[in-house]
Amino acid sequence: MAEPFTIYKLIVLYMAQNCRQELTNSQISEFILDREYTDYLHLQQVLSELVETGLLKRRTVSNSSHYELTEEGRDTLSYFEQDLSSDIKKEIDEFLKDYGCRIPDRILMPADYYATPQGGYAVRCQLIEKDMTIMDLTLAAPNKEAARAICRNWPQKCQDIYTSLMGELI
Repeated sequence: MAEPFTIYKLIVLYMAQNCRQELTNSQISEFILDREYTDYLHLQQVLSELVETGLLKRRTVSNSSHYELTEEGRDTLSYFEQDLSSDIKKEIDEFLKDYGCRIPDRILMPADYYATPQGGYAVRCQLIEKDMTIMDLTLAAPNKEAARAICRNWPQKCQDIYTSLMGELI
C-alpha cells in the first residue's frame, strides 16, 4: 500500500489526466478537502512538489493557480495508477463530470472565486479557445456557496451565456 502523501499526489495526477482543461487550485482543493483526504497545507505541499518535479505545470491567471499534467506526469501516473483504489477513481470521475471537465481539447473554461476586500466573493469565469480569450467575466457572488455554484456550473453554461451576450450586444 502506498504512503498517504503518495496517494494525494496520485489523486491530483489522476484528476489532471482526466480533465482536459486545466484544473484550478480551488477545484483540486474542493475535491480533496471536502472528502477530508488531507488538510490544506499538505495539499499545497503536494502541488508544489508535483510542479517542482515537473509532473504538473502551473500557470497563474489573476491570482489563481491552474494546473496541467505534463508528459512526465502522465508517464509517472501510468506506472503507479494501480496504487489508487477504484473507489477513489470513481469519486474523481464523478467530481470531474460535475465540473464538465470532459470537453474538446483547446477549449478551456476556467472559473475560480476569491474573497474581495469588501468581505464578499468575486468569481472570474473565462472562455478560452486556441489560446485566445473569447470571454472574461467577473461576477460578484453573495456568499462562498454561490461562488462555488457559479464555478461548478460555468463549464456547462458558458457556451449559452456567450451566445446570449453576443446576441444582446451585436
